[in-house]
Amino acid sequence: MKIFVINPGSTSTKFAVYEDETIKWKGCIQHPVEELAKFEHVNEQLNYRTEAMHRLLADQNIEESQFDVVIARGGLLKPTPGGVYRVDDKIKHDLVNAEMEHACNLGGLMADEFATAINCPAFIADPEVVDELIPEARISGIPGLEKRSIFHALNSKAVARRYARLNSLKYEDLDLIVVHLGGGISIGAHRHGEVIDVNNALNGDGPFSPERAGTLPAADLVDLCFSGRYTRREIHKLLNGKGGLTALLGINDVAEIVCRTEAGEEPYKTVLDSMLYKVACHVGARAVSLKGHVDAIILTGGIAHSKYCVEKLSGWIDWIAPISVRAGEDELGALAFNAYGAMTGSLPIKTYNPECEAAVQHVM
Repeated sequence: MKIFVINPGSTSTKFAVYEDETIKWKGCIQHPVEELAKFEHVNEQLNYRTEAMHRLLADQNIEESQFDVVIARGGLLKPTPGGVYRVDDKIKHDLVNAEMEHACNLGGLMADEFATAINCPAFIADPEVVDELIPEARISGIPGLEKRSIFHALNSKAVARRYARLNSLKYEDLDLIVVHLGGGISIGAHRHGEVIDVNNALNGDGPFSPERAGTLPAADLVDLCFSGRYTRREIHKLLNGKGGLTALLGINDVAEIVCRTEAGEEPYKTVLDSMLYKVACHVGARAVSLKGHVDAIILTGGIAHSKYCVEKLSGWIDWIAPISVRAGEDELGALAFNAYGAMTGSLPIKTYNPECEAAVQHVM
């Protein structure tokens, strides 16, 4: 089975060709900042990125008509359960009109254009807005300010499924805590295949991370917003993009921060250890979500490559459950895994219907 994978990021678009679950080719187009600056809104980049994709495939002598299925990164749709979704008019509408702008919103649109031309299915899988929260996790102390489920759903669910498969188990039978350690940090409680609680890894919830502020003292944040020192846009950038290690240390390169930490430099050690401590606290909270029954804690994302970070974090949480390290992230592989599962029937294909409590499953 020939699978084409599309993963748009802020300044690049990554592609891959898989045969079943084996990668055969991987490519990446870097989009210069000065070129992207020509577009006021991300949606306006669609033709620009799509044309670049076709040029790259032509340059690589990759015949587009060979593919049996196309799958792309999901995007910031309305809250929806996890799974594989066929790209349809409702998905395309909600990607074009998404509340939050991000290049990931272009993935489903690019996949649809590609698949329409060669008459094959187009899918997305486990978008960032996967929402399987239990009611207890959703409610806050102010009406209308409910927790929003925005996290690294694609990679988190993929590493959880791979952990299960490697141990001859079923993801749907396990209770797992998956800790994604990257530019943003998400800690999710996976109960029998559903993420019943997770921090909003994008906008002001959970531990601080290399680029994001995490949970903040609420009253002090309100005062800061009305201090006149920052515009609304600048406050949002402090929450996501210029917060966390970037704000506290002036850099977001964890490898460099670890080197300085191991050399005993301050404030690098104290700040890094504080971030990891807050991650550990949220792992403990997710153990409560699972009522203390945790089959494993999976550490994934780029920061999981750091021996210092893994050992420091493990020292706080290894009493909860065995720790499995799946360093890095393989979104291309995760997408191919989902496409293969959907096409072979091992994963159900869902219809996107965010107005319903659960998406309707159907047989291909």
